[in-house]
Amino acid sequence: MSPESEDRIRNAFASKDWNDVKAQNSWHIFKIMSEFVEGFEKMSRIGPCVSIFGSARTKPENPYYQLAEEIAYRLVQEGYGIITGGGPGIMEAANKGARKGGGKSVGLNIELPFEQKHNDYIDHDKSIDFDYFFVRKTIFLKYSQGFIAMPGGFGTMDELFESITLVQTNKIAQFPVVLVGSDYWKGLMEWIKNTMLEKENNINPLDLNLFKIVDTADEAVKHIVDFYSKYLLKPNF
Repeated sequence: MSPESEDRIRNAFASKDWNDVKAQNSWHIFKIMSEFVEGFEKMSRIGPCVSIFGSARTKPENPYYQLAEEIAYRLVQEGYGIITGGGPGIMEAANKGARKGGGKSVGLNIELPFEQKHNDYIDHDKSIDFDYFFVRKTIFLKYSQGFIAMPGGFGTMDELFESITLVQTNKIAQFPVVLVGSDYWKGLMEWIKNTMLEKENNINPLDLNLFKIVDTADEAVKHIVDFYSKYLLKPNF
């Protein structure tokens, strides 16, 4: 690096604007802490829950919307609350199923410039708003005894792969992860098996057992129930 470049970087770090940024970052810590505290306090009183992920763009006439509603309804009959991202689409369907079944219906809402708004099926005392995705995902992971991934976009993939990674690396307790809709997931699964595993050897064959692909509400609920017939319900970390 040239002396001129070094001087430019040094002066930038010493500038008033940079110091303002550093001060703002320090105050962000308190906002982050407050989101964690509110999330921990509210969720610790709710009890065992299953999180259901999926697209915010899925319409009520879509079969996957109806399937998410049925899965949620069936899970609350088994004693689980339902956690979603609190928005429309699959999230709305899952909260709707929980409400219909008389179970706990939780919404962890995130502030977004598009798509996201509270759905009408979240319990009024179980709706939490977040500014930070990473805080929200921590709450999902800490208080869910199972994850059900319905068809969705980048956000669903993010949540799915983070949960699998944390189980794979033993950073959280093992818990059931269910992918609903074999037609939707088959392309991804073929790539994972053929490229990630067999061609590049980037995962262990046993890692394919970290999740289960199903097509019906019966199969999804059975996988969760069967898992906890063998393992005790407990916090994930």
